[in-house]
Amino acid sequence: MTTRKNSPLQNLYHYRAVVVSVYDGDTCTVDIDLGLGAWLRGEKVRLMRINAPELRGQSKVAGRASRDYLRSVIDGKEIVLQTVKDRKGKYGRYLGEIWVQQTTSKWLNVNDAMVKTGRAVYRSYE
Repeated sequence: MTTRKNSPLQNLYHYRAVVVSVYDGDTCTVDIDLGLGAWLRGEKVRLMRINAPELRGQSKVAGRASRDYLRSVIDGKEIVLQTVKDRKGKYGRYLGEIWVQQTTSKWLNVNDAMVKTGRAVYRSYE
């Protein structure tokens, strides 16, 4: 498949991965299947486009609820991790969209689900 310059598909990468832990409502650790039997283990992923409440300070209660919801959706599950240019943020975490399969034909974008359920807000970081 060829892509044109500035095509939305040009810089997207998709990987199968397994979530090994959830730190908070927008950060988790995954083992990434690179294919051909190669794995990248223990990689931190920051969910792109969203920001969840912190686990400390005044937002502690909301932060725990956000983390617990994310755990219930992805912890220990096989996911599809979508990254843009395999880019890392300022804290060295991969920035990605997380997709989890709900049925044989239905996939849930976890980033959007966090916002739709009130556990995070949309936020752009560059």
